[in-house]
Amino acid sequence: MKIIDPHMHTAEHILNQTVIRVLGCGRCFSAHIEKKKSKCDYHIAAAPTPENIQAIEEQVNRVIKEKLAVRTMQMTRREAARRFDLNRLPEGTGDTIRIVMVGDYDACPCSGDHVAHTGKLGSFRVTSWNHEDGVLRIRFKLNRAAARA
Repeated sequence: MKIIDPHMHTAEHILNQTVIRVLGCGRCFSAHIEKKKSKCDYHIAAAPTPENIQAIEEQVNRVIKEKLAVRTMQMTRREAARRFDLNRLPEGTGDTIRIVMVGDYDACPCSGDHVAHTGKLGSFRVTSWNHEDGVLRIRFKLNRAAARA
């Protein structure tokens, strides 16, 4: 199993919830998370405006600066299925589902590693984005030098 960078993975969670709130679409259906740069793909009919992308970047950075705790909890598959989309979980996940919560901002099923709080991420930047055939791709980086202890 490939180890995903906990900083970028946590940023993905925040980005997903922010895209939901700003653009009204679902969580990413595909992601490629790496230490230096990452991307997320979203199904959305209309292309966002540059102002939408700027609003997403600004909101992600606000959440990071709030230094929200990143916690986990366990719930039954039945309960998780009532509250979350379980389609992206790996096969054979079992009857107990791990939920990752970024403060009160985001919660979703996840088996990956994350930072202890959002202040450890530094600053978030959308490096580029494009919209084609109903798919929005957002590419992003973190500047960890800006991280709070």
